[in-house]
Amino acid sequence: MTRVGYLGPEGTFTHQAAAEWARAGAGTQAATGELVALPTVTDVFAGVASGAQERGVVAIENTVEGYVVPSLDAIVGSPDVVAVDEVVLDVSFDAFVRDGRGELVEVSAHPHGLAQCQGFVARTGLRAVPAASNAAACRDVTDRQVALGPAICGPLYGLQTYERAVEDFHGARTRFLVLAPRSVAPSVLSPARGTAVTWRTMLAVTPVVTGPGVLARITRTFGERAVNMSSLITRPLKAVEGTYVFVVTLDGAPWAPTVRDALGDLLRAGDSLKTLGVMPTRGELDESVHADVDAAHVPVAGVDASSSATVLERGLLW
Repeated sequence: MTRVGYLGPEGTFTHQAAAEWARAGAGTQAATGELVALPTVTDVFAGVASGAQERGVVAIENTVEGYVVPSLDAIVGSPDVVAVDEVVLDVSFDAFVRDGRGELVEVSAHPHGLAQCQGFVARTGLRAVPAASNAAACRDVTDRQVALGPAICGPLYGLQTYERAVEDFHGARTRFLVLAPRSVAPSVLSPARGTAVTWRTMLAVTPVVTGPGVLARITRTFGERAVNMSSLITRPLKAVEGTYVFVVTLDGAPWAPTVRDALGDLLRAGDSLKTLGVMPTRGELDESVHADVDAAHVPVAGVDASSSATVLERGLLW
């Protein structure tokens, strides 16, 4: 039986993602897996690294709030854990209260949950109280609080639904990584190599020599090899001011000829590389990743080529 660790307690979106992955089985014995709730993201990584759990599930990116920094830093910093699969969930928040509640004065959720439900918080005038997770907020909700969390939390913790779907942006999604020990990753990924599966790779690129044009050189390397970059995010090297790790998400597997050639170019340029994950894509994000950007979603007060000279000066601080 495969043990799958996830950020607990029961009722988190990560719990739901872990359960969906286990039910799907991903072609393995995980369909009969045991789900293990763990208190922190660090514990999930440690459990996989030590062998206490064969797999782990952590949230990595939300379409509203962006990357989940603790998970990103943990996978960049882990020598022994790598992502081998992913799960994508539609995310919606319900508001819950206890039976026999008193005057409601607070609303509680994980900070990402509170950020995704700012309209509800402002409309109700309740004081926001961060929790370790949305499920923890629901589990521990007092009779003077509203808790925000997945619909599963209502029956799980015996709560009344105060309001449904209170998120600011409907249709939000969260992507979760399925973690495995780096030592077993080749055997996990091997059965799908050479098949029609399409892949996504997360890669950490650390320039050893820094200076003007470093990021342009890295991105140009992938462009010249016709490797699409669907995401790029920077994380600081701990305690080294002005030096960053570039975490790049690529379309393709590291063993694909074009990707392998691009990685070889970076190695020859002196960069340090680390594959953080290789995941089969399942179509959930393909449309959103490659679609043209709706003008309604660009930053407020952004400018473009059609803007007047006055608007350009204001927007660009020329």
